[in-house]
Amino acid sequence: MQLWQQRFENWLAEHHSDDDAAHDISHFRRVWTTAQRLSSEESVDERVVLTACYFHDIVSLPKNHPQRSQSSRLAAEKTLSILREDFPDFPEQLYSAVAHAIEAHSHSANIPPETLEAKIVQDADRLESLGAIGLARVFAVAGKLNVSLFNAEDPFADTRPLNDKRYALDHFQNKLLGLPATMQTEKGRALANHNARYLVEFMAKISAELQGDYLDYDPTILARFAPQA
Repeated sequence: MQLWQQRFENWLAEHHSDDDAAHDISHFRRVWTTAQRLSSEESVDERVVLTACYFHDIVSLPKNHPQRSQSSRLAAEKTLSILREDFPDFPEQLYSAVAHAIEAHSHSANIPPETLEAKIVQDADRLESLGAIGLARVFAVAGKLNVSLFNAEDPFADTRPLNDKRYALDHFQNKLLGLPATMQTEKGRALANHNARYLVEFMAKISAELQGDYLDYDPTILARFAPQA
């Protein structure tokens, strides 16, 4: 696995742009590290998991792109092309499993993962959207898309529809806090709930500061958005 990982990293260093902070080589590396944790004590084909982790975002259309939901399918197609052309010794019998794991990882594609490898890759990638790293990625993407941090008049959408295309904080309610319920593995679900609580604490800190309290957390936000599991 270490040899394949190094070969994939060498290829990405030469061919993949790092101008997207949320989908750079370090993201692929972290997803693989998380996938290894999730797959410990499980019977999986590590080659499938490794390859899907390193190439799942080889095509990643911006969140405001009209074909955003097609990103994972396009990434799967490009990955197979890369394997054929640049890694001819990669087992061809694993192509379909790799493609499925890549296609199913995407939240917007809404493709149910049918293999344990695909479930692990999906969970590992979604865990990147939670916790401290997830928090950093939200605002990195928001800055790239020139999205406002939050609606100053109604930051938690009490009286307005959520709109994460305009406000980064809305993305927490629109997607991130719902991720724990979508996790496919028991380990992934536990980690997701733990890291979702961190995001809720961040929301509660923002709420407190907006009310002039810089030392505490807003208890109403903590209670309102606390993970259920």
